[in-house]
Amino acid sequence: MENYSVLMSLYSKEKPEYLKQSIESMLNQTVLPDEIVIVKDGPLSNELEDVLQQYSEMYPEMFNIVVSEKNIGLGLALNLGLKNCRNEIVARMDTDDISLPERCEKQLLAFKKDKELVIVGTMIDEFYDNPSEIISSRVVPHTHNDIYEFAKRRSPFNHPTVMYKKSKVLGCGGYSDLRRNQDVDLFGRILFLGFKAANLEESLLLFRSNSDLSKRRKSWENTKSYIATIRRLWKLGYSGFGDYLVVSIGQTVMFLCPLKLQNWLYKKFLRKS
Repeated sequence: MENYSVLMSLYSKEKPEYLKQSIESMLNQTVLPDEIVIVKDGPLSNELEDVLQQYSEMYPEMFNIVVSEKNIGLGLALNLGLKNCRNEIVARMDTDDISLPERCEKQLLAFKKDKELVIVGTMIDEFYDNPSEIISSRVVPHTHNDIYEFAKRRSPFNHPTVMYKKSKVLGCGGYSDLRRNQDVDLFGRILFLGFKAANLEESLLLFRSNSDLSKRRKSWENTKSYIATIRRLWKLGYSGFGDYLVVSIGQTVMFLCPLKLQNWLYKKFLRKS
């Protein structure tokens, strides 16, 4: 099986216990990573520094801690980390989620079966406090053609699940400097350039959700950012004006909805429970 790197970005507000769970889930993969790259996106708490030091001392050949003195945001931090990954195959991972043990092995097998693949994601199961209590799932298209069409309006991947080829991601410009929706922008450019993609038809990651995530979705900043991202894809020639119009109206309506109604709409139409 081909060697792969894990890419994570860590910032000051992460909880140390969540970080530990995330790292442990990667150390429990049925096919272990050759490298775990963690970008320190700005100054961290002493507790987070202690966690990084602990794992770096336990696995000195595996852990590569990359430092950004200032907080530069997720997209630019991931670019920094990606450039420091020593393997062509890179698995994304968030510092508060939990990968199931067979996640990376199954993605590597997909790459092995189809050499043209550039990016492979999976479905996710969402939870609040207890990983064994699933509240919903985000199911995304699994074939390349369906992914290509879906991406014109919505993210066709669950970002923390993706495994991709480093050279292709950097070759199309990497993550943009957007503070939000960097993944939507990147995935659109990857697909527009003709690279092949797939999603495995099973949930292989437990995604940690909470009330703060709902509030961020409802923020005007997030609404404007998502609309602007789809506009970029329209101007690129990928999405059509109709896609941009539908997203603009839909995002604005969601922003104007009361939070409880917005949460209901998400669970009813955008998630499976």
